[in-house]
Amino acid sequence: MSSSGTAATADSGDPLPSPPQHGSLFGRDFLLLLTATLLTFANFAPLLTVLPMWTARGETGHGGIGAISATMMAATVAVQFLMPWILASVGLRAVLAVGALLLGAPTLGYLASSDLSWVLAVSAVRGVGFGMVVVAASALVVELVPAPRRGRASGLYGIAVGVPYVLVLPLSVWHVQHAGFGAVFAVATVAGVLIAPLMAAMSRPRSGARAIREEGSSAVAHERPTWVLRPLAGPWVALLGTAVAMGGVTAFLALALPNAAPPALLVLSLGIMVGRSGAGVFADRAGYGRVTLAGMACAALGLAGIAAAATGVGSVALVTSAAALYGLGFGTVQNDTFVVMFQRAGPRGGGAASTVWNVGYDAGTGLGSVIVGGLAAAVGIAGSLALTAGAILLLAALLWACSRPGAGKALPCPTPAGQHVPTRCGTERP
Repeated sequence: MSSSGTAATADSGDPLPSPPQHGSLFGRDFLLLLTATLLTFANFAPLLTVLPMWTARGETGHGGIGAISATMMAATVAVQFLMPWILASVGLRAVLAVGALLLGAPTLGYLASSDLSWVLAVSAVRGVGFGMVVVAASALVVELVPAPRRGRASGLYGIAVGVPYVLVLPLSVWHVQHAGFGAVFAVATVAGVLIAPLMAAMSRPRSGARAIREEGSSAVAHERPTWVLRPLAGPWVALLGTAVAMGGVTAFLALALPNAAPPALLVLSLGIMVGRSGAGVFADRAGYGRVTLAGMACAALGLAGIAAAATGVGSVALVTSAAALYGLGFGTVQNDTFVVMFQRAGPRGGGAASTVWNVGYDAGTGLGSVIVGGLAAAVGIAGSLALTAGAILLLAALLWACSRPGAGKALPCPTPAGQHVPTRCGTERP
């Protein structure tokens, strides 16, 4: 199929239908990707809460319940480390389709038993699929949308991720409480499986884009391109540190503030969507990498407000406002680090950038409950959240110090062609 923009003709001389246009935020392929993203998280988000409720029927203790999320995220991060090798030989659309089937199809299997060992096994398989889906989807955002629109594209992608958290998750919990688990598992299964035909309907990549991606993926897999990975360290650390807080909040907010947790988590999810979309618009107009540190500061202040509310200070309004502030900050960090990583990696490093970003996000949220939980055993939930907020502020200050002119040795950024550009890869703003 031609994608050069020149009209193709059939043997009879009649024009063939025009191929899908790349580069539009509302083009068919990008809308298919957003729909696939909605379906992915319609499968993933509700089960974060529903699965603990399911295993609790089998009298599983709190430690076992926590192992469900840990097992799935461990499988997710493990496969993400393998993604450069996988992408070197398999296209993004095929990877996303296979990952979606691994994520969706096993979901119905939970109904076979609420025994913890069975739930962990199914979750591990779904974690592999989830890791494949999110890396391929992130890379497709970059393939389908040109650089000047990627900030807004990432914001729209973030909205597609966030909507299931706002709508599907609470609705699924309500349904389980009033009508049981069967329909929730069935709908989540269908949502995951439907992604595969969406990928089949997406147009094939342009030959140039395919060649660049395959060359870059091969380099990542076999040549260990430090020129790609070194510039990603700053934004990766910023994302990881802020994501740790997210893992802690989602795991322990309901324990610390059971009455305020539902509205707080709702506005937190909304704040993330607003932060991602707003940062995307700003980045396309003002440049990438300008709001990461501000987002970290915003997230830290919001987390500090949540910690204060957990001590009994303030009201539901305080924790809800603080959760919204944290969500805005975390959404801003997500979007800004995403576009910066892809910009620094260049066309040959798209697979590496997608992998590194997703590992930072998933590893951070997975570690968050462990770290915050460990601190809570010593200083309580409020104290652990306050310490985490302080750590984010300290991390932001360190990244700012490293970004100042003259701070450390300038590291030239080699381009894919081996040429150097006058930027400071290791010390510029994250």
